[in-house]
Amino acid sequence: MKRISILLGAFLLLALTTSESAVANAPTFSDDIAPIVFNKCTTCHRPGEAAPFTFMNYREISKRGRLIARVVDSGFMPPWHAKSGDYQFHGDRRLKQSEIEEIKAWVAADMPEGNPDKVPALPKFTDGWQLGKPDLVVKMKEGYTLHAEGPDVYRNFVIPLELKEDKWISAIEFRPGNRSIVHHSLFYFDTEGSARELDAKDPVPGFRRMAKGLQRNAIGGWAVGGTPRHLPGGLAYKLPKGSDLILSTHFHPSGKEETELSTLGIYFTDAPTQGFSVVQLPPVFGALSGVNIPPGEANYHKEDSFVLPIDVRAFGVSAHAHYLGKALDMSAELPDGSKRVLLDIPEWDFSWQEQYNYTGWVDLPKGTKVHANVVWDNSSDNINNPNDPPKWVRWGRESEDEMGSVTLLVVAKNPSELDVLKQSYRDHVRKAASQSVVNRFAGSGNNRKSLIQRITERFDKDGDGKLNRAEQEEARKFYRRNRR
Repeated sequence: MKRISILLGAFLLLALTTSESAVANAPTFSDDIAPIVFNKCTTCHRPGEAAPFTFMNYREISKRGRLIARVVDSGFMPPWHAKSGDYQFHGDRRLKQSEIEEIKAWVAADMPEGNPDKVPALPKFTDGWQLGKPDLVVKMKEGYTLHAEGPDVYRNFVIPLELKEDKWISAIEFRPGNRSIVHHSLFYFDTEGSARELDAKDPVPGFRRMAKGLQRNAIGGWAVGGTPRHLPGGLAYKLPKGSDLILSTHFHPSGKEETELSTLGIYFTDAPTQGFSVVQLPPVFGALSGVNIPPGEANYHKEDSFVLPIDVRAFGVSAHAHYLGKALDMSAELPDGSKRVLLDIPEWDFSWQEQYNYTGWVDLPKGTKVHANVVWDNSSDNINNPNDPPKWVRWGRESEDEMGSVTLLVVAKNPSELDVLKQSYRDHVRKAASQSVVNRFAGSGNNRKSLIQRITERFDKDGDGKLNRAEQEEARKFYRRNRR
């Protein structure tokens, strides 16, 4: 019995010593955790930002330590959805696996504070214009009041600019007046006055549905946690004289009625020495995109490929889908057969839509095959599905319709060849649009060749045996009037 007591005592002493050693070797807030949280989390979790609570000191962070460990371990936080094993992105907010393990170990050790005198200083967050004094500062004409509770709101606002000459934009810095309710805002310009007309017809500031064609006039955007940057390499967006600026803004209620009055700083630059272009796959060309998602379908997908006709250098990539979006990716197969991942978003989130800029130029030689794949989930298992029960969802501009594409931003390695790329891509879009018409007419089990003949016979007004651009448009209009 005495021997058992001695052994038990030795065991307890060993366990206690081991436990004390583990605690002694555990990460501390001051030495290990504060540098991680301050640099990767406090950007949004501080006063005046959209995050729901602040992470400014040991008390605030340890209070939610277990929550932090769970969300970083799952990848839910920090919010960053882009991946690529081949290229790095500016401003990547993801934690390293070693940082995640350190946070978990700290929480498991009951979150020791360490020496308070060794806590690093908070990063210096710029309260004013982060890119310096803008060349032009504009704001919404009047505030928009958001309800206290209920669904998120997507609304568009017109800001007249009254520019007397064409301008070139290198950056736009967006400053929400009320960060707690603004999630993201996308920027467009309008030269036709259509947005003003829509605004005038709506008794509430702004308007709900984006005017047809305006989304082709994109000039940037802002999302929670985003950092304003100038376009690289002297590139710029053209802003035609007489343009109105459109803010397409996503709001989420904060629990109390609040009003937003957004301000923007616009940075002009000289006319660029070269232009840039996009390769959007699949291309968005209206209802003919063929998106027609059955209720209950958890893996509806569209894919598209485009072969580069010239050498290009990519500098950014973005993705877009609505609530049913599930996953999007873009890859490049180089002429030598090697493959590169340009963007991988395995878990799409409609609330986090960013443009991801590469840390360096991505060279893609002539003959590279760029491929994109978009997956939607229209099942009841999709917690973001706005329809209960699920229903048929087709292409459309409204948030509860669907879109889906990945867009690569590129310059021509030889600037004089940029028009070759643009023309080749326009041909790709026209071909895809025409094929979509064929697919819609085809139904199931029909012979494609006879359908092409029937469509051509019906809309070939000049009798040359093929459809020109005007005739293709007539076919599309016919489809839009008669689609189910």
